Amino acid sequence: MDNIQTVKQRFGIIGNDIQLTRALEKAVRVSPTDISVLVTGESGVGKESIPKIIHQLSHRKHAKYIAVNCGAIPEGTIDSELFGHEKGAFTGASSTRKGYFEVADGGTIFLDEVGELPLTTQVRLLRVLENGEFIKVGSSQVQKTNVRIVAATNLNMQLAIEKEKFREDLYYRLSTIEINLPPLRERKEDIHLLFRKFASDFAQKYRMPTIRLDDNATNLLLNYRFPGNIRQLRNIAEQISVVEETRLVTAEKISQYLPNNKGNLPALVGASSKSDFSTERDIMYKVLFDMRNDINDLKKLTLDLMQSGNTEKVQEENHQLIEKIYQEKKPEHYPVEVVNLPQHHDSKNNYDFVEDVEESENLSLQEKEIEMIKRSLEKNNNKRKLAAKELGISERTLYRKIKQYDL
Repeated sequence: MDNIQTVKQRFGIIGNDIQLTRALEKAVRVSPTDISVLVTGESGVGKESIPKIIHQLSHRKHAKYIAVNCGAIPEGTIDSELFGHEKGAFTGASSTRKGYFEVADGGTIFLDEVGELPLTTQVRLLRVLENGEFIKVGSSQVQKTNVRIVAATNLNMQLAIEKEKFREDLYYRLSTIEINLPPLRERKEDIHLLFRKFASDFAQKYRMPTIRLDDNATNLLLNYRFPGNIRQLRNIAEQISVVEETRLVTAEKISQYLPNNKGNLPALVGASSKSDFSTERDIMYKVLFDMRNDINDLKKLTLDLMQSGNTEKVQEENHQLIEKIYQEKKPEHYPVEVVNLPQHHDSKNNYDFVEDVEESENLSLQEKEIEMIKRSLEKNNNKRKLAAKELGISERTLYRKIKQYDL
């Protein structure tokens, strides 16, 4: 514990949260090795501190330490930045350039926002991790490097792998050791401590008395969700230090600096209020497919019972199934109509009824398809290429549909 306190003081880390302490302990233990480390956590939790600790406590501390923000480098130049390039490798390459992996040989590279790397660059990075080899852009010569890689991301890597935006093999190579930093809302005991530290720093920086919080303001701060984590808390402390004349800050005052102050209500991750054509189309497809499944169930049940010749039972089962569908689905999305069956046992007419249901179903789907094509064409000013892309079909298929439906 004394060792962890020393690390906190040396690297300016504030907080006594048990999750934070465990993360620092793991960083200290892994430092003497050359194992790759993946630091995870939400944006603004201070992930950049972990690779600095690992590098400074390792045998590489006298060699280079390079931090690279992978999300800030354009996709077209990221390979050149990381691995270097030969003269004439591409337009503007007027001279040979060393990449970060060559410059940091013997040291540590911190790859921040590693989840933003293009897939082609991920392949190159995997080769470096596996055998320390890389090739400059525009070169055929294999070079060796002895670099320790510490990466960080705020993405859900499993989800990125499922969406094929990140290679699974690279993830397992990077995350030999995974260190997760907790969000600020899970470190409530540290919030006021951090705020006081930031307030003191800004008081010295701007040469003014330190701001203080009353009890109500402190409670409000402790119950705020802090989507921006420590970075957001620091910005709030700086704003209040500069703007407020009164050095004792009340809850009413501090609430003005907390956007969307809704306490610890659950956050909707990835939610969007934007309602575009694509979303409407997806919903419509879902409704249509659900309706089709329900109608297929109804047809199968009706056909089986008709073949048995018991139309009264057909009528009863029909009502029961429709009532079940009505209870499971929202009425406004799934309007249902009770079908009264003819009271006779003519097998030919029974099959005619099933065919009528199937024809009605196909007609309904066709009408929806025509409506969607019309809407997309209108939205894209009758440009078939854009409409086909929005509908998720080829331009040739769209042209055929237009001819088929005489649109």
